[in-house]
Amino acid sequence: MPTHSPHDQIFLDKLRALVEQHMSNETFGVSELATEAGMSRSNLLRKLKKLTGLSVSQYIREVRLQEAMRLLQEGSLNVTEVSDQVGFSSTSYFVKCFREQYGYPPGEVGKRLHVQEEVQTPEKVEVSTEESIPSQSKSTIKTPLLIVGGIFVVLLLAVVLFNTRADGNDIVLEKSIAVLPFKNDSADSSNVYLVNGLMESTLNNLQKIGDLRVISRTSAEKYRNSAKSGPEIAGELGVSYFVEGSGQKVGDRILLNIQLIEATTDKHLWAAQYERDSKDIFKIQQEIASNIASEVRAIITPEERRQITKIPTSNLVAYDNYLKGKNLLVMGDLEKLNLAKPYFEKAIELDENFSKAYAALTICYFYLDLFQSQKVHEQNIKDNADKAMELDANSPESLMAIALYYQYIGDYPEQVKYLERALELSPNNVEIINMLSDLYANYMPDTNKYLEYALRGIQLNNEGYDSLTTSYLYLHLSNALIQTGFVDEALYYVNRSLDYSQNNGFSNYVKAFVQYGQDKNEASLRKRLVVEWKKDSSRLDILQEIGKVSFFMGEFDSAYYYYKIFLDIREENNLDIYRYEHGKIGAVFDKLGMKEKADEFYQDYFEFIKTDQTIYQDLNYYAYYAYRGETEKALEYLRRFSQKENYQFWLILFDEDPQTDALDRTPEAQKLWKIIKDKFWANHNALRADLEKKGLL
Repeated sequence: MPTHSPHDQIFLDKLRALVEQHMSNETFGVSELATEAGMSRSNLLRKLKKLTGLSVSQYIREVRLQEAMRLLQEGSLNVTEVSDQVGFSSTSYFVKCFREQYGYPPGEVGKRLHVQEEVQTPEKVEVSTEESIPSQSKSTIKTPLLIVGGIFVVLLLAVVLFNTRADGNDIVLEKSIAVLPFKNDSADSSNVYLVNGLMESTLNNLQKIGDLRVISRTSAEKYRNSAKSGPEIAGELGVSYFVEGSGQKVGDRILLNIQLIEATTDKHLWAAQYERDSKDIFKIQQEIASNIASEVRAIITPEERRQITKIPTSNLVAYDNYLKGKNLLVMGDLEKLNLAKPYFEKAIELDENFSKAYAALTICYFYLDLFQSQKVHEQNIKDNADKAMELDANSPESLMAIALYYQYIGDYPEQVKYLERALELSPNNVEIINMLSDLYANYMPDTNKYLEYALRGIQLNNEGYDSLTTSYLYLHLSNALIQTGFVDEALYYVNRSLDYSQNNGFSNYVKAFVQYGQDKNEASLRKRLVVEWKKDSSRLDILQEIGKVSFFMGEFDSAYYYYKIFLDIREENNLDIYRYEHGKIGAVFDKLGMKEKADEFYQDYFEFIKTDQTIYQDLNYYAYYAYRGETEKALEYLRRFSQKENYQFWLILFDEDPQTDALDRTPEAQKLWKIIKDKFWANHNALRADLEKKGLL
């Protein structure tokens, strides 16, 4: 534990006393502590982070958990009572936090007091776990190691940093690595694109090695101008190694320095200096990847080696143009996309067989159209993607290009096919993983795959602490968890999301539904949603959900009130969204006697169903024909849906739909709904086992 000056220790003692004074108040958080301490939030955060390495919310939680440990050791209170005493409104969330802090659930405290040595708190570096930790490693281990017994050990914090080799007692670090931004050693800033290109090629080659876990470029980019030490960066990114590099181009010569560093100790494991002709640029890239893999004892398969040793073009001027275009492309905004396009076109002009240039040009055209209301580049996207595939159908870049074309035209099954093949060739590519996650969340709903890819993505895309991006990563994971019925885990991660950004409205929105998964109280859910909508009245997603919840409650006047506001705003802005909710909106109008308007919504609902490519098409038909009174036809669609797999938890939670209520009470419908619910929970249990086996849970 670091030694603080007397002045700093007095400050920390004061903070602890303030938290302890408000221990049972669950609403006592960052703002309240800053006010009590007479400081601004930002100044409190900076000072506390410097002294403890913790954010303010993490510090408050740690003080609460230390008090919880003391109370549990006394033995006079049960877990629920202790949870309430230390300011946790949710006992399950308290259990999760306690497990993360100490490595075992609070219910085991009493047992361990009798069978173990005194439990060490995270303030002391020694860790009490069931497995011994080599003494030479203890000084490098931080609090995350204490969650060894928890559900999400491997998932987010890369806590298992040390494993014992089967052939001896040597300690081998986990094969996780980050490639930090390379520095331009030249006074000529025009060389930046080349240095960035060498960094990205190093990253891309390492991403192709399945035996490594390689952090994304966006995660590492934030450290371009950082003064943080290696161990600090390692702690934030959750990696065991990182690569540093610097370089410049002098005439036709490339000068490059590369170092591989053991992150937790800042020890230099390998370094190389290259001074080569530009024509050797691909050989340099291959050597770097091979040497790094060798140093960290990562196995490169023959297929992975073939990918790494591919020569993209024999024309170095074409490659130079390609690197200039890529440097602009990764910046992502519309202006940079327009500037990048001519470089890829020039690269193709110089080498008409340059598949990566065609793939990059496809991406350019795709995102140029994505930002426009009028789409004009479909043929350009198709032609360039087809050419990339024709030249190299076993390139991750080509496969991503053709996948984007299929996304553009809405052929999602074909998109998935090419993305999954691309991921086989580049298993650490977080861009591919996130595209798959988005597909399975929104376009081809599959809760199992959505959760798996969300978990894989967050392993590789750790943005470090106290960032809005990290908040959204945890939000994405929480959403995937709740859709598959992991309620406690979803609450844990949505709270983590809010730890990083308390004002993340989307996190509060998802949290409202997660809490409904716990209490199934529709009135409380609506109240939470109204609070969030009033914070931002432009949130049509929340507005239509408030109407829907009112509908499920049978409060049709309230449902009409919120739906009417939603419909007026949608019409005013000429938006074509949430057509799949027109059945419920139509039912509300019908309940209030507006039959003609109800029929209009149901007709549009029917038109939507006919184009629906999701697994919910049959269920939508069930609701439609139930409304029309065509009982047998409706039940036939419910029978068909009962054969489906991997549907969302909401289907189980919101099980009293006024549209189908009368039909749902019939014996056959009840039998079918039981099949659907039983299948969901069987799938949930199988999914848990599968993800645990893969090391994702």
